[in-house]
Amino acid sequence: MERVKAAIVGASGYTGQELVRRLLLHPHVELTAATSRQEEGRTLAEVYPRFAGIPGAELAFIQPDPQAIAATGATFAFLALPHGVAAEIGRALLDLGLRVIDLSADFRIHDAGVYEEFYDHAHPAPDLLAEAVYGLPEVRADDIKAARLIASPGCYPTSILLPLLPLLREKLIVPATIVANSMSGVSGAGRKADLSLLFCECNESARAYGVPKHRHLSEIEQELTIAAGEKVVISFIPHLIPVNAGIVTTTTATLADGVDPEAIGAALERAYAGEFFVRLLGKGRPADTKRVSGTNFIDIGWTHDPRTGRVILMSAEDNLGKGAGGQAIQSFNLMAGLDPTAGLQSV
Repeated sequence: MERVKAAIVGASGYTGQELVRRLLLHPHVELTAATSRQEEGRTLAEVYPRFAGIPGAELAFIQPDPQAIAATGATFAFLALPHGVAAEIGRALLDLGLRVIDLSADFRIHDAGVYEEFYDHAHPAPDLLAEAVYGLPEVRADDIKAARLIASPGCYPTSILLPLLPLLREKLIVPATIVANSMSGVSGAGRKADLSLLFCECNESARAYGVPKHRHLSEIEQELTIAAGEKVVISFIPHLIPVNAGIVTTTTATLADGVDPEAIGAALERAYAGEFFVRLLGKGRPADTKRVSGTNFIDIGWTHDPRTGRVILMSAEDNLGKGAGGQAIQSFNLMAGLDPTAGLQSV
């Protein structure tokens, strides 16, 4: 089988590194371009010595020029760029005939006004929003297969949406009562110089941040609203914890009147029983970041508190895997007509 040629635009960050790792080892991919303004001319193996000796790691970084990327023969491009930057390059690559999987927030929000509200600047390509497919493979596989532009979900949203969507679709919980608490490893903030992210600032410490209106709320509430068929507004409290990678989320909501608590587990089974990367732990079993670190799995457990009438959903994922690079490759596999698990089965 001929390998699919792919490019990574913005390959020197933490998510970019995860994409490099996965795509170098992907059995059906030839990595033809990796871009970085800072690392231009250096090879992948020089920047990431862990990849030395792996076929393809001799590839040198280039500038993020769309014409140069297209000239490598790439037919797919992964954008691991900051919001506001990805849209411009994404448009140029689409015009050159590439299919684009964007890991920034630029195409996740359907409403340009909502994007501006949460990201503090006008949307750079509002005409493309109607075309972009929100890339949750377990929810929109058919749309993803046919798309040329994927908006790959954020790490926090993935950990919140996958447990909640089946329950909202089946009207098992009261939407207005949803509260999500998430804890993320430091790599979720990106690979950048920031005093608040230094080792001595993060180690032996945990703190909430981005409250009460974290940017990911925009896509979370958008997707919950679609599933519920009514406007959904939730409380979301993210926390930074002193680990490199991983997200654990605990979400609670009041059970709808007359609903048997066991319907929660049944709804999750109906939604995900055939999905390889969703591991349902069952009732009373919390999720643990250690079990998903370095993988593309999301683990989901649940329980019911009869004292409060609330459902407790517990999920864990690797924020660089299922929360970013791994999930983007999962969408790529669908778009390219490959096995959805190709290049993603490491544990």
